[in-house]
Amino acid sequence: MAKKVVIVSYYWPPAGGPGVQRWLKFVKYLRNFDIEPILFVPKNPNYPMLDETFSEDIPEDITVLKQSIFEPYAIANLFSKKKTKKISKGIIAKEKQTFIEKLLLYIRGNFFIPDARKYWIKPSVAYLKTYLTENAIDTIITTGPPHSLHLIGLKLRKSLNIKWLADFRDPWTTIGYHDQLKLTKKSQAKHKKLEAEVLQTADQIVTTSFTTKKEFSCLTQQPIEVITNGYDVEKYPTTIMDEKFTISHIGSLLSERNPEILWEVLAELIQENEAFASDVQLQFAGVVSERIQRKIEAVGLSDYTTYFGYVSHQKALQLQRASQILLVIEIDAEKTKGIIAGKLFEYMAAERPIIGIGPKDADIAKIIQETNTGTYFLYTHKAKLKTQIVAYYEAYKKQQLKVSPIGLQQYSRKALTKKLAEVLHKL
Repeated sequence: MAKKVVIVSYYWPPAGGPGVQRWLKFVKYLRNFDIEPILFVPKNPNYPMLDETFSEDIPEDITVLKQSIFEPYAIANLFSKKKTKKISKGIIAKEKQTFIEKLLLYIRGNFFIPDARKYWIKPSVAYLKTYLTENAIDTIITTGPPHSLHLIGLKLRKSLNIKWLADFRDPWTTIGYHDQLKLTKKSQAKHKKLEAEVLQTADQIVTTSFTTKKEFSCLTQQPIEVITNGYDVEKYPTTIMDEKFTISHIGSLLSERNPEILWEVLAELIQENEAFASDVQLQFAGVVSERIQRKIEAVGLSDYTTYFGYVSHQKALQLQRASQILLVIEIDAEKTKGIIAGKLFEYMAAERPIIGIGPKDADIAKIIQETNTGTYFLYTHKAKLKTQIVAYYEAYKKQQLKVSPIGLQQYSRKALTKKLAEVLHKL
């Protein structure tokens, strides 16, 4: 008989973006490994992005429990809908913040701990106590962010003595935007206390990166498993490669995720090489901060740049496979070493050369190197970056631009789900 588990997730179709994909894909394959997933999700969530195509991956006859949620973002919209939506996506500009932005960040950081979904904790615990008891289910999974969902698991673990797996798609107090929330010392201490309590109480912790596991290992003796994000092994129609030398970034680009050396290198090559200027095209699918757009304009790349805005996941996959070069960019900071963008694995499966830019000793650098799927640079590697782009461009002109990936199968969604199922069966 399959083991039943309740998965508490804020993101579920029709939510768009990367937050929904991890557990949607796990749920897609869990039944293959004798796990029967039962979803518990909000009935009326305030998703910043929608993508109806994700609904196609929901297995037939899956049980999805829904309960209403109160979200303060709806009230904040009355002050500034645009600013509120940006903050809910984690797009926070450090410079030139308006009074409204500063106020919203202060309120978000100090009045809604751990986050603005905190009001879903109490009613969810009450509902799930009854459901878990009546249905004799002894295992629960929470996935964050939002990390308030882990507090649901914490309370259920203490009251029902069930098994609890806490899945961290991102870190908690070391996530990139945490120190921009204008936290008081008291609020920061509360975050730290809640994080430690979750890590010390969960029966099993899962992280998406090796660095996050290392960080958490200093805070708990509980078992920690790294299960990264991944890609789906699916049959895609033959994609016609772009005729242009397209360099594409798929996904959001935050204000601090701004590799100025890249924009400068492209501008220099356009000035130095007439053929390159004729061929190059920079593409962005997803939200791009105004700060980055201003920099791109300032160096003279506007005429060579296309902004698609948010696109469906299927459209994103098509863009990846048609592009000549794919970009994965992380903030140049110690705290971002463990951030592994979910798109990285789809990039690898697309078998297009990847240019990675980020901090020293980043997990993404390790993965790109081990899979032979591209090249990685620090923010100080301008000359090396320029040399590599020239090499890629020359290969493109000879119609020889390609990569030969190694060991990608370990990152397939099905292989990762098998690993997850093995962990669950041990609980």
